[in-house]
Amino acid sequence: MRNALKNFYIALIFLFLYAPIATLMVLSFNASKTRAKWGGFTFKWYVQLVHNEDILRALGNTLLIALLSSIIATVIGTIACIAMNTMKKRTRTIMMGITNIPMLNADIVTGISLMLLFISFGFRFGMGTILLSHITFNIPYVILSVMPRMKQLNPSVYEAALDLGAPPVTAFFKVVFPDLTPGILSGFLMAFTMSLDDFIITHFTKGAGVDTLSTKIYTEVRKGIKPEMYALSTIIFVAVLVLLLLVNAAPDKKEGKTRI
Repeated sequence: MRNALKNFYIALIFLFLYAPIATLMVLSFNASKTRAKWGGFTFKWYVQLVHNEDILRALGNTLLIALLSSIIATVIGTIACIAMNTMKKRTRTIMMGITNIPMLNADIVTGISLMLLFISFGFRFGMGTILLSHITFNIPYVILSVMPRMKQLNPSVYEAALDLGAPPVTAFFKVVFPDLTPGILSGFLMAFTMSLDDFIITHFTKGAGVDTLSTKIYTEVRKGIKPEMYALSTIIFVAVLVLLLLVNAAPDKKEGKTRI
């Protein structure tokens, strides 16, 4: 009886989480534009998606900004972790508290603050301001992911590499960087996800004529969401699902080879 209740509870959670996504995926194959009735199975919304320049442009902007901002934020965040690791414990604690503030701060406050900052410096709103904004709010997430790995490092290994004649840069990339790689990749993926999903900060810093997927969907909602958006959302969900399966399958393969 207890196991049955556990299974029912788990099934209820999964139903609550994935029923909306399943509904969206079904509607992406609905031949009727209205969501109230089923008009038959079709792929025409996927075909129209390929020819919808506005949506494809927004998708391209979203992926470009997410990729560039996550790479730059990962580099800056990793360097910041290396610098903070050399500080005294009290100073490092204060610095970590300061870097955590942007994550706790409301997005609307961050968005308005960045907008006012760009206006004060006379920046022209567009892709550049969006990129700078995404880099700004992504850096704390990278630090949060890399810093725990940094604390686990044994400084004696790096010092031993220096004593054996390795230059500081070579010693870092040969000894320290491999141990930091899991945290760096985690920070990069976190930054990429946050940038991909952001709406509020992008809305305040994008300027006229530039859209990402989130701002484009917001604009479409007031006029009625096109079925092509359902198709695009389905493609993104399936792509993320496949990526997660591949990432989770990689450790299992390595573990199997190790046992052999």
